[in-house]
This record gives sequence, structure tokens and C-alpha cells, in this order.
Amino acid sequence: MNALRKTFFFGLLGTSTAAAYLAAKNPVISPLPPSDPIWGSKLYRAHNPSGNPATQDICVKRIPLSKVRPELISKDGDLALEFCRGVWSGWGYTVQRLYLDRKWRGPETAQHLWTNEQLSSSSYDKGTFITDHFEVVEKTPTSITVRCGDSPRNQALRPSDGLFTISAKVDKEREEVELSLRSLLFSSQGSINGHKGPMPPWMEELHQWYSRIWCETASWRLLK
Repeated sequence: MNALRKTFFFGLLGTSTAAAYLAAKNPVISPLPPSDPIWGSKLYRAHNPSGNPATQDICVKRIPLSKVRPELISKDGDLALEFCRGVWSGWGYTVQRLYLDRKWRGPETAQHLWTNEQLSSSSYDKGTFITDHFEVVEKTPTSITVRCGDSPRNQALRPSDGLFTISAKVDKEREEVELSLRSLLFSSQGSINGHKGPMPPWMEELHQWYSRIWCETASWRLLK
């Protein structure tokens, strides 16, 4: 079944219906609603202490509970962890992973996750470094948040920064699994006036399509 899904998806990408399919199955909400818990979190305040404007969005995907592997919903944390593994080991991250591997993999980054095998089996505990570009900064039963924008070896406030949250939870009322990828991209260095995030509109749009692809391909890992 997984091979059939991939064949279908790759074929779909070659047709004019690809964008419509991704948009329908993986809608993006931007900006984030004021009620989003990230705004009042210690994590956000610690990484964006000046409250600088952020490029912000959340990509959401819903899957019927009947299509999800039952062993993933029997224990708290397993669903979110498996979705996280799907994000990093899935097809959606392959090109970026190979680029970063060629550019930054070496003795000084040997403890980072690099291979598909590592990315598909890691427990993604706090402090895990991913391909010299992401660091797990929080792990809960329903989500895993990584810091992004620069090498995790740079722990200071920096011009390019951000938080990326991978979430998965069961909606019992709707009998669905809700998956989401929340992005907050900002400069944490200094104080910046205004309300617009650092990405120009064309780059923000590309980022949202990238999130849709990540969400779609990562979700395959959860299916029966």
C-alpha cells in the first residue's frame, strides 16, 4: 500500500491537479490565531525575547481514525513521535537533507541525525540535533518542537531563527487524527519594528507549499 501511495503521489505531482490536491488535503492557516498557545509559552518568549514579528502559519491535515495504525494510539506520545519521524525521514525532506548532508556533515556534526535510518528511528528527545539545522527544544505527548533557522551549534540569539512544531492528536469526537505543522520564523537578535515577518511574500508562499508537502508525505507513515 505504501508503494501505491508513493506512485500515486509522484504521478499527481506531474499533473495540474497537484496544487489543488495538496491545498485541499493540507490547508494552511496564516496568520496564527491570537488564541494559539504558542504566544503565551515560555518557549516562545525565550527564543524571541523582543517579540519580533514572525512569518507564521500552521498546516493541518485530518485522517479518519480507521485508517491509522492502531498501535500508534494505544500509548500517549507514540502518534506524535511517529509523525515526527515521518517528517524527517519522509520524501518531503529528502532534498533538503541531502543538501545539508553534503554541506555540513563532518566530524564536528557526527552526533547529529543524518541518515534516513537515524531519522526514522530516533526518539527525538530534547537536545537532539537534526542535520545541523534543527534542534529539539521541547517534547510533549502530542508535539515535538524544534528550533530552526541556523545551526544548533549557534545557541545565541541570531538573525535567522524560528520554532517549528510537529503535532499529532486524536479527535475522539470526530473520530479523526489531527496532524499539524506550525511555523514561526523570526529574527531573535535585536529589536525589530513592524508586524511583517522576515520572509517576502513569494518566499512565504513557497514555505507554505513546502509545509503541505511535508505534512502529506509524513502522514503516510501513520497509515495502515
